[in-house]
Amino acid sequence: MRGKIFVVGLGFGDEQSLPLGTLNLLETGERVWLRTEKHPVVSWLKQKGIDFRSFDRVYEAHDEFSAVYRAIAEKLFDMARTSSPVIYAVPGHPMVAEKTVRILLAEGPERGIKIEVRGGGSFLDASFARLEIDPIEGFQLVDGNELDPEQINPRVHVLVGQVYDRLVASDVKLALMETYPDEHRVQIATALGVEGLEQIKTVPLFELDRTDDFTDLTSVYVPPLKDGKGLYRRFDFLTGIIEHLRSPEGCPWDRKQTHESLRPYLIEEAYEFLDAVAGQDAEGMADELGDVLLQVMLHAQIAKEEGTFDIYEVIGRLSDKMIRRHPHVFGDQAAETAEDVKRNWEQIKKQERSGEEMKSLLDGIPNHLPALLKSYELQKKAAKAGFDWEKKEDVLRKVHEELKELIEADTAEEQEEELGDLLFVLGSLARFFNVHPELALLGACRKFECRFRYIEKQAQQLGKQLEDLTMEQLDAWWDEAKQSEG
Repeated sequence: MRGKIFVVGLGFGDEQSLPLGTLNLLETGERVWLRTEKHPVVSWLKQKGIDFRSFDRVYEAHDEFSAVYRAIAEKLFDMARTSSPVIYAVPGHPMVAEKTVRILLAEGPERGIKIEVRGGGSFLDASFARLEIDPIEGFQLVDGNELDPEQINPRVHVLVGQVYDRLVASDVKLALMETYPDEHRVQIATALGVEGLEQIKTVPLFELDRTDDFTDLTSVYVPPLKDGKGLYRRFDFLTGIIEHLRSPEGCPWDRKQTHESLRPYLIEEAYEFLDAVAGQDAEGMADELGDVLLQVMLHAQIAKEEGTFDIYEVIGRLSDKMIRRHPHVFGDQAAETAEDVKRNWEQIKKQERSGEEMKSLLDGIPNHLPALLKSYELQKKAAKAGFDWEKKEDVLRKVHEELKELIEADTAEEQEEELGDLLFVLGSLARFFNVHPELALLGACRKFECRFRYIEKQAQQLGKQLEDLTMEQLDAWWDEAKQSEG
Protein backbone atom coordinates (compact mmCIF):
# COMPACT_ATOMS: atom_id res chain seq x y z
CA MET A 1 0.00 0.00 0.00
CA ARG A 2 1.32 3.46 -0.94
CA GLY A 3 -0.74 5.46 1.56
CA LYS A 4 -3.44 5.43 4.17
CA ILE A 5 -6.63 7.34 4.94
CA PHE A 6 -8.26 7.23 8.37
CA VAL A 7 -11.97 7.98 8.10
CA VAL A 8 -13.56 9.14 11.36
CA GLY A 9 -16.96 10.35 12.43
CA LEU A 10 -17.58 13.61 14.28
CA GLY A 11 -20.78 12.35 15.88
CA PHE A 12 -24.29 13.70 15.48
CA GLY A 13 -23.95 16.89 17.53
CA ASP A 14 -21.62 18.82 19.80
CA GLU A 15 -18.53 17.60 21.68
CA GLN A 16 -20.69 15.38 23.89
CA SER A 17 -21.20 12.96 20.99
CA LEU A 18 -17.57 13.03 19.76
CA PRO A 19 -15.88 9.64 20.34
CA LEU A 20 -12.69 9.76 22.44
CA GLY A 21 -10.73 7.74 19.86
CA THR A 22 -11.70 10.20 17.15
CA LEU A 23 -10.62 13.12 19.32
CA ASN A 24 -7.20 11.53 19.87
CA LEU A 25 -6.69 11.09 16.12
CA LEU A 26 -7.73 14.69 15.41
CA GLU A 27 -5.33 15.99 18.05
CA THR A 28 -2.33 13.95 16.89
CA GLY A 29 -2.87 13.87 13.13
CA GLU A 30 -0.63 15.94 10.86
CA ARG A 31 -3.17 16.30 8.04
CA VAL A 32 -6.81 16.59 9.17
CA TRP A 33 -9.52 17.33 6.62
CA LEU A 34 -13.21 17.83 7.33
CA ARG A 35 -15.81 17.22 4.66
CA THR A 36 -17.54 20.36 5.93
CA GLU A 37 -17.27 22.83 8.77
CA LYS A 38 -21.08 23.00 8.97
CA HIS A 39 -21.28 20.86 12.08
CA PRO A 40 -21.96 21.77 15.74
CA VAL A 41 -18.69 20.29 17.03
CA VAL A 42 -16.43 22.35 14.74
CA SER A 43 -16.40 25.50 16.90
CA TRP A 44 -15.32 23.35 19.88
CA LEU A 45 -12.50 21.80 17.80
CA LYS A 46 -11.25 25.28 17.04
CA GLN A 47 -11.30 26.15 20.74
CA LYS A 48 -9.24 23.02 21.40
CA GLY A 49 -6.63 24.29 18.96
CA ILE A 50 -7.00 21.35 16.58
CA ASP A 51 -5.56 22.21 13.17
CA PHE A 52 -7.74 21.18 10.22
CA ARG A 53 -8.87 22.18 6.77
CA SER A 54 -12.22 21.57 5.05
CA PHE A 55 -13.62 20.80 1.60
CA ASP A 56 -16.35 23.44 1.79
CA ARG A 57 -14.86 25.29 -1.19
CA VAL A 58 -15.34 22.17 -3.33
CA TYR A 59 -19.12 22.52 -2.86
CA GLU A 60 -18.94 26.02 -4.32
CA ALA A 61 -17.00 24.83 -7.38
CA HIS A 62 -19.55 22.24 -8.57
CA ASP A 63 -23.23 22.26 -9.42
CA GLU A 64 -23.96 18.61 -8.60
CA PHE A 65 -23.27 16.65 -5.43
CA SER A 66 -21.91 13.70 -7.39
CA ALA A 67 -19.17 15.95 -8.77
CA VAL A 68 -18.45 17.29 -5.27
CA TYR A 69 -18.05 13.80 -3.82
CA ARG A 70 -15.82 12.71 -6.69
CA ALA A 71 -13.60 15.79 -6.34
CA ILE A 72 -13.21 15.27 -2.58
CA ALA A 73 -12.31 11.60 -3.04
CA GLU A 74 -9.73 12.40 -5.73
CA LYS A 75 -8.12 15.04 -3.52
CA LEU A 76 -7.87 12.57 -0.63
CA PHE A 77 -6.36 9.90 -2.88
CA ASP A 78 -3.75 12.37 -4.12
CA MET A 79 -2.81 13.40 -0.58
CA ALA A 80 -2.66 9.82 0.67
CA ARG A 81 0.09 8.90 -1.79
CA THR A 82 2.67 10.60 0.46
CA SER A 83 4.10 9.01 3.61
CA SER A 84 1.97 10.41 6.44
CA PRO A 85 -1.66 9.26 6.70
CA VAL A 86 -4.60 11.54 5.99
CA ILE A 87 -7.39 11.90 8.56
CA TYR A 88 -10.75 12.53 6.94
CA ALA A 89 -13.57 13.52 9.30
CA VAL A 90 -17.23 13.45 8.35
CA PRO A 91 -20.42 14.35 10.24
CA GLY A 92 -22.09 11.54 12.17
CA HIS A 93 -20.90 7.99 11.46
CA PRO A 94 -18.69 7.39 8.39
CA MET A 95 -20.84 4.47 7.20
CA VAL A 96 -24.18 6.29 7.36
CA ALA A 97 -25.16 8.38 4.31
CA GLU A 98 -21.58 9.28 3.35
CA LYS A 99 -21.06 9.01 -0.42
CA THR A 100 -17.40 10.07 -0.29
CA VAL A 101 -16.63 7.23 2.10
CA ARG A 102 -18.28 4.77 -0.29
CA ILE A 103 -15.97 5.98 -3.08
CA LEU A 104 -12.89 5.67 -0.87
CA LEU A 105 -13.76 2.12 0.20
CA ALA A 106 -14.61 1.02 -3.34
CA GLU A 107 -11.53 2.46 -5.09
CA GLY A 108 -8.87 2.71 -2.38
CA PRO A 109 -7.49 -0.84 -2.58
CA GLU A 110 -7.10 -0.80 -6.37
CA ARG A 111 -5.19 2.49 -6.06
CA GLY A 112 -2.89 1.00 -3.43
CA ILE A 113 -4.35 3.11 -0.62
CA LYS A 114 -5.56 1.57 2.62
CA ILE A 115 -8.83 2.91 3.99
CA GLU A 116 -9.44 2.46 7.71
CA VAL A 117 -12.85 3.47 9.04
CA ARG A 118 -13.20 4.43 12.67
CA GLY A 119 -16.54 4.86 14.45
CA GLY A 120 -18.57 7.88 15.33
CA GLY A 121 -21.93 8.60 16.85
CA SER A 122 -24.55 8.49 14.13
CA PHE A 123 -27.54 10.83 13.98
CA LEU A 124 -29.54 7.60 14.04
CA ASP A 125 -28.68 7.19 17.73
CA ALA A 126 -30.23 10.54 18.57
CA SER A 127 -33.13 9.94 16.17
CA PHE A 128 -34.10 6.65 17.81
CA ALA A 129 -34.01 8.27 21.23
CA ARG A 130 -35.61 11.64 20.55
CA LEU A 131 -38.27 10.41 18.09
CA GLU A 132 -38.93 7.28 20.16
CA ILE A 133 -38.29 4.88 17.29
CA ASP A 134 -37.72 1.21 18.03
CA PRO A 135 -35.98 -0.08 14.86
CA ILE A 136 -36.80 -3.69 15.75
CA GLU A 137 -40.34 -2.87 14.62
CA GLY A 138 -38.97 -2.19 11.14
CA PHE A 139 -36.90 0.78 10.05
CA GLN A 140 -35.84 2.38 6.77
CA LEU A 141 -33.31 5.15 6.19
CA VAL A 142 -33.52 6.94 2.83
CA ASP A 143 -31.78 9.88 1.19
CA GLY A 144 -33.98 12.93 0.65
CA ASN A 145 -32.01 13.81 -2.49
CA GLU A 146 -32.63 10.43 -4.15
CA LEU A 147 -36.00 9.37 -2.77
CA ASP A 148 -37.70 6.68 -4.86
CA PRO A 149 -41.38 6.19 -3.90
CA GLU A 150 -41.21 2.57 -5.10
CA GLN A 151 -38.66 1.75 -2.39
CA ILE A 152 -40.67 3.16 0.50
CA ASN A 153 -42.21 0.62 2.88
CA PRO A 154 -45.06 2.44 4.67
CA ARG A 155 -45.42 -0.34 7.26
CA VAL A 156 -42.11 0.59 8.97
CA HIS A 157 -40.55 3.67 10.53
CA VAL A 158 -39.04 5.79 7.73
CA LEU A 159 -36.37 8.43 8.32
CA VAL A 160 -35.55 10.71 5.39
CA GLY A 161 -32.08 12.19 5.79
CA GLN A 162 -30.39 15.24 4.27
CA VAL A 163 -33.51 17.36 3.91
CA TYR A 164 -31.49 20.55 4.10
CA ASP A 165 -33.81 23.08 2.38
CA ARG A 166 -37.38 23.66 1.17
CA LEU A 167 -36.58 22.53 -2.36
CA VAL A 168 -35.50 19.09 -1.16
CA ALA A 169 -38.47 19.05 1.24
CA SER A 170 -40.83 19.69 -1.68
CA ASP A 171 -39.40 16.76 -3.64
CA VAL A 172 -39.64 14.58 -0.53
CA LYS A 173 -43.26 15.60 0.03
CA LEU A 174 -44.30 14.76 -3.53
CA ALA A 175 -42.55 11.39 -3.37
CA LEU A 176 -44.09 10.47 -0.02
CA MET A 177 -47.58 11.55 -1.13
CA GLU A 178 -47.51 8.76 -3.72
CA THR A 179 -47.65 6.33 -0.79
CA TYR A 180 -49.03 8.13 2.26
CA PRO A 181 -52.29 10.08 2.77
CA ASP A 182 -51.91 13.85 2.46
CA GLU A 183 -52.89 14.29 6.13
CA HIS A 184 -50.38 11.76 7.45
CA ARG A 185 -48.48 13.38 10.34
CA VAL A 186 -44.71 13.66 9.88
CA GLN A 187 -41.99 15.24 12.01
CA ILE A 188 -39.33 17.71 10.88
CA ALA A 189 -36.35 16.94 13.12
CA THR A 190 -33.30 19.22 13.24
CA ALA A 191 -30.07 18.82 15.26
CA LEU A 192 -31.45 16.04 17.41
CA GLY A 193 -29.59 15.67 20.69
CA VAL A 194 -27.79 19.01 20.33
CA GLU A 195 -28.70 21.30 23.21
CA GLY A 196 -29.87 24.71 22.07
CA LEU A 197 -30.26 23.65 18.42
CA GLU A 198 -32.69 20.74 18.57
CA GLN A 199 -36.11 21.30 16.98
CA ILE A 200 -38.94 18.83 16.38
CA LYS A 201 -42.00 20.03 14.51
CA THR A 202 -45.04 17.90 13.63
CA VAL A 203 -46.98 18.78 10.47
CA PRO A 204 -49.35 17.05 8.05
CA LEU A 205 -47.45 15.71 5.06
CA PHE A 206 -48.97 18.19 2.62
CA GLU A 207 -47.48 21.07 4.67
CA LEU A 208 -43.96 19.63 4.79
CA ASP A 209 -42.42 22.28 2.53
CA ARG A 210 -44.38 25.23 3.95
CA THR A 211 -41.77 26.05 6.56
CA ASP A 212 -38.18 27.28 6.57
CA ASP A 213 -37.12 25.00 9.44
CA PHE A 214 -34.45 23.18 7.40
CA THR A 215 -30.68 23.05 7.90
CA ASP A 216 -27.84 20.66 7.09
CA LEU A 217 -28.88 18.74 10.24
CA THR A 218 -32.56 18.21 9.28
CA SER A 219 -34.31 14.88 8.75
CA VAL A 220 -37.98 14.00 8.27
CA TYR A 221 -39.52 11.18 10.28
CA VAL A 222 -42.51 9.36 8.76
CA PRO A 223 -44.38 7.08 11.19
CA PRO A 224 -45.65 3.75 9.84
CA LEU A 225 -49.12 3.28 8.43
CA LYS A 226 -51.03 0.82 10.56
CA ASP A 227 -54.03 0.27 8.30
CA GLY A 228 -56.39 2.06 5.95
CA LYS A 229 -56.30 3.00 2.31
CA GLY A 230 -52.70 4.12 2.48
CA LEU A 231 -51.72 0.47 2.07
CA TYR A 232 -54.08 -0.24 -0.83
CA ARG A 233 -51.43 0.53 -3.46
CA ARG A 234 -48.98 -1.99 -1.95
CA PHE A 235 -48.54 -5.19 -3.95
CA ASP A 236 -47.91 -7.22 -0.79
CA PHE A 237 -51.18 -5.85 0.63
CA LEU A 238 -53.01 -7.16 -2.45
CA THR A 239 -51.39 -10.59 -2.12
CA GLY A 240 -52.55 -10.62 1.50
CA ILE A 241 -56.13 -9.86 0.44
CA ILE A 242 -56.15 -12.69 -2.12
CA GLU A 243 -54.60 -15.12 0.37
CA HIS A 244 -57.23 -14.20 2.96
CA LEU A 245 -60.06 -14.62 0.45
CA ARG A 246 -58.85 -18.16 -0.20
CA SER A 247 -58.39 -18.98 3.49
CA PRO A 248 -60.94 -20.86 5.66
CA GLU A 249 -61.99 -17.47 7.07
CA GLY A 250 -62.36 -15.98 3.59
CA CYS A 251 -65.00 -16.06 0.87
CA PRO A 252 -66.85 -19.32 0.04
CA TRP A 253 -66.94 -18.45 -3.69
CA ASP A 254 -63.20 -17.68 -3.89
CA ARG A 255 -62.32 -20.81 -1.90
CA LYS A 256 -64.09 -23.15 -4.31
CA GLN A 257 -62.44 -21.79 -7.48
CA THR A 258 -59.90 -23.79 -9.50
CA HIS A 259 -57.74 -23.04 -12.53
CA GLU A 260 -60.44 -24.65 -14.68
CA SER A 261 -63.41 -22.84 -13.14
CA LEU A 262 -61.72 -19.44 -13.50
CA ARG A 263 -60.92 -19.78 -17.21
CA PRO A 264 -64.01 -17.98 -18.58
CA TYR A 265 -63.52 -15.04 -16.19
CA LEU A 266 -60.01 -14.28 -17.47
CA ILE A 267 -61.29 -14.18 -21.05
CA GLU A 268 -64.28 -12.06 -20.05
CA GLU A 269 -62.17 -9.53 -18.12
CA ALA A 270 -59.67 -9.25 -20.98
CA TYR A 271 -62.44 -8.40 -23.44
CA GLU A 272 -63.95 -5.88 -21.03
CA PHE A 273 -60.57 -4.16 -20.89
CA LEU A 274 -60.44 -4.08 -24.71
CA ASP A 275 -63.88 -2.51 -24.67
CA ALA A 276 -62.65 0.22 -22.32
CA VAL A 277 -59.67 0.85 -24.62
CA ALA A 278 -61.99 1.16 -27.61
CA GLY A 279 -64.08 3.67 -25.69
CA GLN A 280 -60.95 5.61 -24.64
CA ASP A 281 -62.20 5.27 -21.08
CA ALA A 282 -59.09 5.73 -18.90
CA GLU A 283 -60.93 5.13 -15.63
CA GLY A 284 -62.58 2.05 -17.12
CA MET A 285 -59.21 0.76 -18.31
CA ALA A 286 -57.79 1.07 -14.79
CA ASP A 287 -60.78 -0.81 -13.35
CA GLU A 288 -60.72 -3.55 -15.96
CA LEU A 289 -56.96 -4.04 -15.72
CA GLY A 290 -57.53 -4.51 -12.00
CA ASP A 291 -60.06 -7.24 -12.80
CA VAL A 292 -57.55 -8.91 -15.13
CA LEU A 293 -54.92 -8.71 -12.38
CA LEU A 294 -57.39 -10.27 -9.94
CA GLN A 295 -57.60 -13.34 -12.18
CA VAL A 296 -53.80 -13.56 -12.33
CA MET A 297 -53.57 -13.26 -8.55
CA LEU A 298 -56.22 -15.93 -7.96
CA HIS A 299 -54.50 -18.39 -10.31
CA ALA A 300 -51.14 -17.70 -8.60
CA GLN A 301 -52.64 -18.19 -5.13
CA ILE A 302 -54.24 -21.49 -6.18
CA ALA A 303 -50.87 -22.63 -7.56
CA LYS A 304 -49.15 -21.59 -4.32
CA GLU A 305 -51.59 -23.68 -2.32
CA GLU A 306 -50.88 -26.62 -4.65
CA GLY A 307 -47.14 -26.08 -4.23
CA THR A 308 -46.42 -25.52 -7.93
CA PHE A 309 -45.58 -21.79 -8.14
CA ASP A 310 -46.56 -18.42 -6.67
CA ILE A 311 -46.98 -14.86 -7.91
CA TYR A 312 -43.32 -14.04 -7.26
CA GLU A 313 -42.20 -16.89 -9.53
CA VAL A 314 -44.57 -15.50 -12.17
CA ILE A 315 -42.95 -12.08 -11.81
CA GLY A 316 -39.45 -13.57 -11.76
CA ARG A 317 -40.06 -15.55 -14.94
CA LEU A 318 -41.50 -12.50 -16.67
CA SER A 319 -38.55 -10.30 -15.64
CA ASP A 320 -36.10 -12.92 -16.87
CA LYS A 321 -37.94 -13.25 -20.19
CA MET A 322 -38.12 -9.49 -20.76
CA ILE A 323 -34.40 -9.04 -20.13
CA ARG A 324 -33.46 -12.10 -22.18
CA ARG A 325 -35.62 -11.09 -25.14
CA HIS A 326 -34.54 -7.43 -25.17
CA PRO A 327 -30.78 -7.67 -25.74
CA HIS A 328 -30.97 -4.37 -27.63
CA VAL A 329 -31.97 -2.73 -24.33
CA PHE A 330 -30.23 -4.84 -21.66
CA GLY A 331 -27.42 -6.27 -23.79
CA ASP A 332 -25.15 -5.37 -26.67
CA GLN A 333 -27.37 -6.14 -29.67
CA ALA A 334 -28.77 -3.42 -31.92
CA ALA A 335 -32.37 -2.85 -32.98
CA GLU A 336 -33.23 0.43 -34.68
CA THR A 337 -36.84 -0.27 -35.65
CA ALA A 338 -39.85 -2.16 -34.37
CA GLU A 339 -39.33 -4.69 -37.17
CA ASP A 340 -35.75 -5.28 -35.96
CA VAL A 341 -37.12 -5.95 -32.49
CA LYS A 342 -39.66 -8.46 -33.82
CA ARG A 343 -36.98 -10.31 -35.79
CA ASN A 344 -34.71 -10.46 -32.73
CA TRP A 345 -37.61 -11.63 -30.57
CA GLU A 346 -38.48 -14.49 -32.93
CA GLN A 347 -34.82 -15.51 -33.26
CA ILE A 348 -34.42 -15.61 -29.47
CA LYS A 349 -37.61 -17.65 -29.10
CA LYS A 350 -36.29 -20.06 -31.73
CA GLN A 351 -33.00 -20.43 -29.83
CA GLU A 352 -34.88 -21.02 -26.58
CA ARG A 353 -36.78 -23.87 -28.21
CA SER A 354 -33.71 -25.36 -29.92
CA GLY A 355 -33.28 -28.01 -27.24
CA GLU A 356 -36.92 -29.01 -27.30
CA GLU A 357 -38.46 -31.70 -29.50
CA MET A 358 -40.20 -29.85 -32.33
CA LYS A 359 -43.49 -31.47 -33.30
CA SER A 360 -44.95 -28.71 -35.47
CA LEU A 361 -44.50 -25.07 -36.31
CA LEU A 362 -48.07 -24.63 -35.16
CA ASP A 363 -47.34 -25.75 -31.60
CA GLY A 364 -47.92 -23.19 -28.88
CA ILE A 365 -51.21 -21.75 -30.12
CA PRO A 366 -53.78 -22.09 -27.31
CA ASN A 367 -56.69 -24.37 -28.14
CA HIS A 368 -59.15 -22.10 -26.34
CA LEU A 369 -58.60 -19.01 -28.47
CA PRO A 370 -61.69 -17.61 -30.21
CA ALA A 371 -61.94 -19.26 -33.64
CA LEU A 372 -61.23 -16.12 -35.67
CA LEU A 373 -58.19 -15.28 -33.57
CA LYS A 374 -56.96 -18.87 -33.77
CA SER A 375 -57.18 -18.83 -37.57
CA TYR A 376 -55.17 -15.60 -37.59
CA GLU A 377 -52.45 -17.06 -35.34
CA LEU A 378 -52.26 -20.34 -37.31
CA GLN A 379 -51.70 -18.48 -40.57
CA LYS A 380 -49.12 -16.16 -38.98
CA LYS A 381 -47.11 -19.19 -37.86
CA ALA A 382 -47.33 -20.85 -41.28
CA ALA A 383 -46.37 -17.59 -43.02
CA LYS A 384 -43.10 -17.45 -41.05
CA ALA A 385 -42.12 -20.69 -42.75
CA GLY A 386 -42.94 -19.23 -46.20
CA PHE A 387 -46.34 -20.89 -46.54
CA ASP A 388 -48.24 -17.77 -47.61
CA TRP A 389 -49.59 -15.75 -50.50
CA GLU A 390 -47.21 -13.33 -52.14
CA LYS A 391 -49.51 -10.31 -52.18
CA LYS A 392 -52.94 -9.23 -50.96
CA GLU A 393 -54.43 -9.41 -54.46
CA ASP A 394 -53.90 -13.18 -54.32
CA VAL A 395 -55.80 -13.32 -51.03
CA LEU A 396 -58.62 -11.21 -52.46
CA ARG A 397 -58.99 -13.63 -55.36
CA LYS A 398 -59.20 -16.45 -52.82
CA VAL A 399 -61.88 -14.56 -50.89
CA HIS A 400 -64.00 -14.26 -54.06
CA GLU A 401 -63.42 -17.96 -54.80
CA GLU A 402 -64.57 -19.01 -51.32
CA LEU A 403 -67.56 -16.67 -51.47
CA LYS A 404 -68.60 -18.22 -54.83
CA GLU A 405 -68.29 -21.72 -53.36
CA LEU A 406 -70.45 -20.69 -50.39
CA ILE A 407 -73.15 -19.32 -52.69
CA GLU A 408 -73.12 -22.52 -54.74
CA ALA A 409 -73.22 -24.85 -51.73
CA ASP A 410 -76.37 -27.00 -51.60
CA THR A 411 -76.55 -28.62 -48.18
CA ALA A 412 -76.31 -27.15 -44.69
CA GLU A 413 -73.11 -29.12 -44.08
CA GLU A 414 -71.52 -27.73 -47.26
CA GLN A 415 -72.61 -24.19 -46.40
CA GLU A 416 -71.07 -24.47 -42.93
CA GLU A 417 -67.81 -25.76 -44.39
CA GLU A 418 -67.61 -23.09 -47.09
CA LEU A 419 -68.46 -20.30 -44.65
CA GLY A 420 -65.65 -21.55 -42.41
CA ASP A 421 -63.24 -21.47 -45.36
CA LEU A 422 -64.31 -17.92 -46.18
CA LEU A 423 -63.82 -16.72 -42.61
CA PHE A 424 -60.44 -18.46 -42.48
CA VAL A 425 -59.24 -16.71 -45.63
CA LEU A 426 -60.48 -13.38 -44.24
CA GLY A 427 -58.06 -13.94 -41.36
CA SER A 428 -55.23 -14.01 -43.89
CA LEU A 429 -56.59 -10.92 -45.60
CA ALA A 430 -56.39 -9.13 -42.26
CA ARG A 431 -52.66 -9.90 -42.04
CA PHE A 432 -52.01 -8.40 -45.46
CA PHE A 433 -53.86 -5.23 -44.45
CA ASN A 434 -51.98 -5.23 -41.13
CA VAL A 435 -55.27 -5.36 -39.24
CA HIS A 436 -55.95 -7.60 -36.24
CA PRO A 437 -59.15 -9.49 -37.17
CA GLU A 438 -60.39 -9.94 -33.60
CA LEU A 439 -60.09 -6.23 -32.85
CA ALA A 440 -61.64 -5.35 -36.22
CA LEU A 441 -64.62 -7.61 -35.54
CA LEU A 442 -64.99 -6.24 -32.01
CA GLY A 443 -65.05 -2.74 -33.51
CA ALA A 444 -67.74 -3.77 -35.97
CA CYS A 445 -69.80 -5.26 -33.13
CA ARG A 446 -69.53 -2.05 -31.13
CA LYS A 447 -70.48 0.00 -34.20
CA PHE A 448 -73.52 -2.20 -34.89
CA GLU A 449 -74.60 -2.02 -31.25
CA CYS A 450 -74.34 1.77 -31.16
CA ARG A 451 -76.35 2.22 -34.38
CA PHE A 452 -78.99 -0.32 -33.39
CA ARG A 453 -79.47 1.36 -30.01
CA TYR A 454 -80.00 4.63 -31.90
CA ILE A 455 -82.76 2.98 -33.95
CA GLU A 456 -84.39 1.63 -30.78
CA LYS A 457 -84.29 5.09 -29.21
CA GLN A 458 -85.95 6.70 -32.24
CA ALA A 459 -88.70 4.06 -32.27
CA GLN A 460 -89.26 4.51 -28.54
CA GLN A 461 -89.68 8.27 -28.98
CA LEU A 462 -92.45 7.56 -31.53
CA GLY A 463 -94.02 5.00 -29.21
CA LYS A 464 -93.50 2.27 -31.82
CA GLN A 465 -92.18 -1.30 -31.74
CA LEU A 466 -89.38 -2.06 -34.18
CA GLU A 467 -91.33 -4.86 -35.80
CA ASP A 468 -94.14 -2.40 -36.63
CA LEU A 469 -91.86 -0.13 -38.64
CA THR A 470 -90.87 -0.43 -42.29
CA MET A 471 -87.37 -1.39 -43.33
CA GLU A 472 -87.13 1.94 -45.15
CA GLN A 473 -87.65 3.82 -41.88
CA LEU A 474 -85.13 1.62 -40.03
CA ASP A 475 -82.58 2.17 -42.81
CA ALA A 476 -83.10 5.94 -42.62
CA TRP A 477 -82.40 5.92 -38.87
CA TRP A 478 -79.40 3.68 -39.48
CA ASP A 479 -78.01 6.28 -41.90
CA GLU A 480 -78.66 9.02 -39.32
CA ALA A 481 -76.69 7.01 -36.75
CA LYS A 482 -73.80 6.67 -39.22
CA GLN A 483 -73.78 10.41 -39.90
CA SER A 484 -73.79 11.22 -36.18
CA GLU A 485 -70.55 9.20 -35.80
CA GLY A 486 -68.81 11.76 -37.94
